[in-house]
Amino acid sequence: MRIERTVRFKREFKGLPESLKRRAEKQLTLFFQNPRHPSLRITKMEGTKDIWEGRITKAHRFTFQIREDTCLLRRIGSHDILKTP
Repeated sequence: MRIERTVRFKREFKGLPESLKRRAEKQLTLFFQNPRHPSLRITKMEGTKDIWEGRITKAHRFTFQIREDTCLLRRIGSHDILKTP
């Protein structure tokens, strides 16, 4: 599966504190290896057809879409900010 990142995802990732970047990298690596890993707590975002979110920390998430053979990483940041697609 190919991995793509939106410009927004790249910008939001760049703005994360270093400790959160390391945690995000760890969780994203886990996601690419095993998207069903329990620590990711993957769930469909409410009110959307095909946008999903995964857990980085208790307060931080990343969102993504799967289209054919591509995983598009859409957003990354605090859970409260990501409530809107």
